[in-house]
Formats: sequence, C-alpha cells, structure tokens
Amino acid sequence: MTSQRTSADNKKSAKAKTRAKSKRKLKSGRWLWFALGMGGIAMVSGMAGALLAVSWDSTPLQQAQLTAKEAAVFESDSISGSGLKFSQLTRPVNILVMGMSVLPHDVQNPPGETSQLGYHPQINSFDGLADVMLLIKFDPETKKITMLSIPRDTRTEIEGFGVKKINAANVDGGPALTAQTVSNLLGGIGIDRYVRINVLGVSKLIDALGGVTVYVPKDMKYVDESQHLYINLKAGKQHLEGDQALQLLRFRHDELGDIGRIQRQQMVLRALIDQTLNPGTLTRLPDILNTVKDNIDTNLTVEELVALVGFGTRTNRSNMEMLMLPGRFSEKNEYEYSYWIPYEREIRKLMVQNFGFKSEESETFDQEIIDPARIRVAIQDSTGGDRSQIRPLITALEKAGYTNIFISKPWGEPLEVTNIVAQTGDSVSAESIRNTLGFGEVKVESTGNIGSDISIQVGKDWLENKPFFDTQIR
Repeated sequence: MTSQRTSADNKKSAKAKTRAKSKRKLKSGRWLWFALGMGGIAMVSGMAGALLAVSWDSTPLQQAQLTAKEAAVFESDSISGSGLKFSQLTRPVNILVMGMSVLPHDVQNPPGETSQLGYHPQINSFDGLADVMLLIKFDPETKKITMLSIPRDTRTEIEGFGVKKINAANVDGGPALTAQTVSNLLGGIGIDRYVRINVLGVSKLIDALGGVTVYVPKDMKYVDESQHLYINLKAGKQHLEGDQALQLLRFRHDELGDIGRIQRQQMVLRALIDQTLNPGTLTRLPDILNTVKDNIDTNLTVEELVALVGFGTRTNRSNMEMLMLPGRFSEKNEYEYSYWIPYEREIRKLMVQNFGFKSEESETFDQEIIDPARIRVAIQDSTGGDRSQIRPLITALEKAGYTNIFISKPWGEPLEVTNIVAQTGDSVSAESIRNTLGFGEVKVESTGNIGSDISIQVGKDWLENKPFFDTQIR
C-alpha cells in the first residue's frame, strides 16, 4: 500500500512539473478524465469516456513555438477550474481567433509539389495573412459571449513595421504580434489566448459539426483559376456542407467587399451556434478535435477549451453579441491602398459598453444619453410588399422621436419575426425601439445596413400588427 501511495505521489509531482513547464501538453488531462468518470454525472461521465478515446500523445494543439517574450503577450493565469469543476470558466476571458488563408507564396518554404500544379492551392500553414479576425469575450460574470469582428483591411500601426493592414501582423510576427496589435487598436485590452485555424480546417470543422443550415442572401458565382477557387451558390435557405459553407464565407465580390464577408461570417456563426452548440457537442469534442487538430494552432489547453465550449452550451442565445469594429471605407485616392479606417472614439465606447473595459472615459460613456433623433434607423423589408405598407411603422417611430430614418435595400430572407438589429452594439436603443413598436426581437450583431445604428428587418409579425398602427395614424 505504501509503495502504491509513493507511486501515486510521484505521478502527481511529475504532472505538476509537466504543466508548469508547458500548458500545451495534452497529457495533463488524463487524471481529470478518470476523476470525472468516477463522478457519476451522466453527461460529464459520457464526455470523459469519449475523451479517453483521444490520443493525447498526438500532435499538440499548439503548433507555433513562441519565445518567452511572445508568450508573455498573453495572460498566463488559468481560465478554467480544476477537478470536477474543470468545465467551468473562473473569470472573463478574451480569445483572439484568426482565420488563415495561406497560399504557397505566403510562406518561406512552400511544399515542393505545389510548384507543379499550375495554380496556387491552399496549404496547411499558419504563416500567411489573417483574413478573418475575431476577438471573443466569454464572461461568466455577465453570462454573455461577445464577438468583435475586425476587418482584415483595418488601417493600424503594427509595432516595428509601420502603418499597414492589420491582417499583415501575422505575417510580420505571428500570433503574439497580432494580439499586441489588436490590443493596441482596442485601447490596451488584455488578450488571454489565441486560436489560428486555416481554410482547410474551417471546412473540416463545419463538416464535423454536421454542416450548417443558412440563408444564402443571393446567387454567388466566382471563379479564380489561379487559386483553384470555384464559388457557385444559389440564393435561398439550404443546408451547406463544409466546402459550400466555405464558398459562402470566402465570397467578397460585391459592393461591400470584405464588410459583406464579415456579415456573412456572422450569419454562419449565428447559425452554427444555434444548431450545434448544445451539451451533446461536449461529448463529440474528441472527434471534432481529431478532425481539425492538424489545421489548428492555439495556446488553449484541452481543459480550457472544454471550459469555453461548456460555457457556450450554457449561454442563452440572446446573450450572444456579434459586433464589428466601428469605422468607414477609405475614400478613393485617400491612401495608396484601400483601408477600413477605424473610428477611435466609437471603438473606446464599444470596448467600455460591450467588453467591460475600464478607462478614464468609462463614466462618461455610461452616463451618455442618446437622443433618438440622432439614431440612424434603417428599414429593411423582408415581406415583399411595397413601401406604402411600412409607412405606419415609420410614422410610429417618428412620433417617438426617431426622425433619422431611411429605407434600405430589402432583406432577402423572409422573416417570421422582425429583427431589430443593434448594428453598432447599442442594445439599449434597440430595446427602446422594440418597446416603441411592441413587437420584434432584438439582436446585437452587424448584419444590418452598415450606415445605420439600428436596422429594422421587417418580418411577417409586422403584417399582423399593421392594422393597429393604421388606426393610430388616422
């Protein structure tokens, strides 16, 4: 018995040393799965059994080799509990997610076989441009998940490399420099961990989640022989497999360019969350990780990743916000290249109100009263009627003081319920409009008109309420 205790103590000591040496070692989870299996909780026990099937001796999730200085960019404190509470977040966490689109010429030593193909294929690397960038806050205190999309063309200072598009930070200095650049852009907010996933991994991930049902807003057709890129999607609601979803995510040949692509990314993300983020996702996590492990690079440990997914499964969908970095398109001939020009004050306000960032202006932003007349309200009709049928709705808003109203391009997807979209993250004003109308659902996301503060995507519930509004304006 003494020998067994000594052996057990030695194993615990070795595990502690291994974890202190590197958070990246996935072996550290073994004792957790055994303990959880003894816990007797059905779902957690099932997940623990499934995780035992994963070989933690395989390629670690972190594939980049960060120097001590680079690793110091990220917060070092653990974000998840221990023992039976391993799937619980212990504090608010900011995760930088980067989607990599890497071609042979993006890396110093491309695979030799790519030179014989006659086109530029996507390759399994993390050294290229970060064409998708999301800062995601998981907050167990407010029970919210907040996602901020940062356009890849954002004009900003990259330390040591000058003013450039933000997607070049990964090429210049990998995930650490990108995280530092994002932090500087957002006023110094701390970033705890990063995730890089390349194009090949996104397709595999969506397939592993069972695909996604989403409304394709319009016919999309584009061919780029040089990259072997073929996009051919028809408008309408449909179930997309990984490759098809990737076509939707990569299409950017319309009037909004990369901003339109960000809106489609948010649509796909929202659909994936609604369809796949549930307790069953935890039990399938080992299979999902095995599917994408070669296409992902992250300094999250498995325990931390499980805690994030577990928090997501317990978060009410109404507490998930999707924002976009405030800014504007650069004017023609304003710069040598086209950029997304960030609005500094609006960014600071967004970080205070949506990310809980404390600054000298926090109190000012919290006390700021927004005049309804200053709120830009876009009307996007999805019912297919003429403009006259939404006139009573506009009149009701004008009576309530919302006078900066314009009719925007119709919303393509037929909606049962009206969406009141807080385009710039102003959920208070969106809720106020919802109370004025008496119907609709508030969504904090950036899928509406980019020139608006609030976009009202009119659904069929308006037709049910219209007779009441008609009587009010007679």
